[in-house]
Amino acid sequence: MENTNTAAICRKVRGHHTQNGVASGLKASSTPPTKVLIIGLGQLGLPVAKYVLDRGFDTYGYDISVKAMERAEMTAGIKPALDFGIEDFDVFIISLSTHQPDDIFSPQLDGLLSIAHKISREATKDGALVSIESTIPRGTSKQVFELLNHRLHVVHSPHRWYALEEKEHGVNQLRVIGGVCECCLKAGLQFYGSNIDPTSSTTILTLGTGLGIPMRPVSNIEIAEITKIAENAHRYLQIAFAEDLYLYCQANSIDFPDLRNALNTKWNVNILEPREGIGGHCLPKDTKMFLQSSKYFESKILEAAIEVNQEYRQSIGERVQLKYVTI
Repeated sequence: MENTNTAAICRKVRGHHTQNGVASGLKASSTPPTKVLIIGLGQLGLPVAKYVLDRGFDTYGYDISVKAMERAEMTAGIKPALDFGIEDFDVFIISLSTHQPDDIFSPQLDGLLSIAHKISREATKDGALVSIESTIPRGTSKQVFELLNHRLHVVHSPHRWYALEEKEHGVNQLRVIGGVCECCLKAGLQFYGSNIDPTSSTTILTLGTGLGIPMRPVSNIEIAEITKIAENAHRYLQIAFAEDLYLYCQANSIDFPDLRNALNTKWNVNILEPREGIGGHCLPKDTKMFLQSSKYFESKILEAAIEVNQEYRQSIGERVQLKYVTI
């Protein structure tokens, strides 16, 4: 059954009514998309642009950094786009970072919402597709849909790309996708090009000739939004438990590597290696994003995990300092 909030938005689309949950004023195009603009050409956006180009689409790129645009053009043949309307784009893929410029551990949507305003002002093709691949908080996709005046389709397909293992975990791995409206989801699936059978975790049904990425559609776009931040919050918990276990071993004079290796002989146990603590910016930022995603629920386990990571970092810092003193 269609979510009532999504149905309400569908009914508002350009003042038209809906039939079978599809807004009559905003329909998925019967013509396959050809011109694609990737917005954000950094660590995520550039591989996305390369993949889209390799799939035969007329591919353009935009970034506030002129150097990033020049790099994309020189290394991958991505044509620069200075105007969002002049090329009459069929698809806009947003691959921007969603952290504060001066604090990579804290979420911020200013850049993404600014891009939504720019698309709203300059995009010339009604019914074009806007796909948000950036990590975003719950409710952001509908906010973007409002900023676009319900004129373009909006989907969220959070990336699962991993830079250190791009071959195994690249742009074209299994992804989740949600649409603001049913017609948005159809447009998104048409572009991405494939769909998995929801009754099977392995069966893949080919749809169209798009990007050829296996997609798992969800019933509500907020589920797609929560999926990404929950994935990273779960990873944060896994690492924090390893850190907590390490601290336990230190306090009780137990060999942590030996204990870890012993535990990991069980088929459903995989204790991670804590190393220097929870690094990078994605896990801390996205865990904060998850914690801020509900006004009515407080995750005590994630709050505790953040405290564990802070204690662990302090502990290994003190040991390193002691090591240098004793030497």
